[in-house]
Amino acid sequence: MAPGESGGGRRFSRRGLLGAACAWLPARAAATGTVLPGLEVARQMDFRDLAGSSIGLITNPTGIAPDGASGIDLLAKASNVHLKALFGPEHGLRGTAGAGAAVKNGRDVRTGLPIYSLYGVTRRPSPEMLKGIDTIVYDIQDVGSRSYTFISTMGLAMQTAAQHRLRFVVLDRPSPAGANRIEGNIPGPQYHSFVGSYPIPYCYGLTVGELARMINGSGWMGDPCHLQVIPMEGYNRRMFWRDTHLPWRPTSPHIPTPEAAWGYAATGIMGELPGLSIGIDTPDEFLVAGRSDIDSTRFADALNARALPGVRFLPFQWRVPGSGSGAVDCGVRIRIDDPASAQLTRINFELMVTARRLVPHIAFFARADQERMFDMVCGTDVVRRRFQAGADSAEIWAAWNTASSFAAQRKPWLLYA
Repeated sequence: MAPGESGGGRRFSRRGLLGAACAWLPARAAATGTVLPGLEVARQMDFRDLAGSSIGLITNPTGIAPDGASGIDLLAKASNVHLKALFGPEHGLRGTAGAGAAVKNGRDVRTGLPIYSLYGVTRRPSPEMLKGIDTIVYDIQDVGSRSYTFISTMGLAMQTAAQHRLRFVVLDRPSPAGANRIEGNIPGPQYHSFVGSYPIPYCYGLTVGELARMINGSGWMGDPCHLQVIPMEGYNRRMFWRDTHLPWRPTSPHIPTPEAAWGYAATGIMGELPGLSIGIDTPDEFLVAGRSDIDSTRFADALNARALPGVRFLPFQWRVPGSGSGAVDCGVRIRIDDPASAQLTRINFELMVTARRLVPHIAFFARADQERMFDMVCGTDVVRRRFQAGADSAEIWAAWNTASSFAAQRKPWLLYA
């Protein structure tokens, strides 16, 4: 049993934490062909692992059951638990705030409960927010990429739970990027930030519940919290979102589809740089790349000549959002034909290097703050420095994709075959 895996004054064996749920519903999950997320597993067990708890719930619109029922409503109506407060991550409890926008506290109209922002004045629950709470429950769909800030919110809340001797319960959910996908580097301490809080690869090959176990058990946050993970049923590591048959809710305003979650890994690293548009506020967010002065066909042909596994690039044009003159960007639409073999994060560097060859005057780094943010997201300055020195994309990828040993490092924390 991992350190700190207990809670609420009770001791839980590994079987008590994981085996009871795992043994309870496999036939039902198999019969429907639908993965049951941790919320649904807990629901069908009448929230017995939370019975008697006074709960603070960290969630957003993705915290739903397969039938679309909100976890907020389910816990608020449950007769054996006491939902006391709601906490929202970046983009807010309702998921509508823009990227990086501070979110204010409020009150939930449906339940009357206080809503506390963990992406505003503070990024962790304060003692005042936790009054009357003995259990923090985390239920948010993640995308499987290190720079997506929900996992940093989870880690800070776990640290707070440890400090205040509260139980921390994660209702597990699938990894859209793929629970076997390990890509990128391990950031050094100087590159730890809210877009990279832990020494994990960019695509870290874990569900959020498994990641919580690893954070807790590896000593990355100091003293461990009393952690419980309620695992999914019917899930295995080879699954992608389409295999789960679960409804998709946008994890944030610019991740409207599960494919956009792949796109986040494929273009999000370079996404805030001025060199290429990645289609934000279009129907193909994170799945396109281009600019007004690039030839779409030449760009696609040059990228396809790289013969990247599992990926094709299609010539594409899109109207620039908010452009009264009807301006158009030209570029490529990224098509992931085989997500199991695709090296998603490599696509960022292939796009940057190929675009520079076709349009030599492109300025990807116009300001020092853009360099700094790119380095923090990459978890190193090696990528930027090699790119600025004119290195080929294969050389950049080889210098960055160095975390193959993480596959073995994560093994003690895995929950799924």
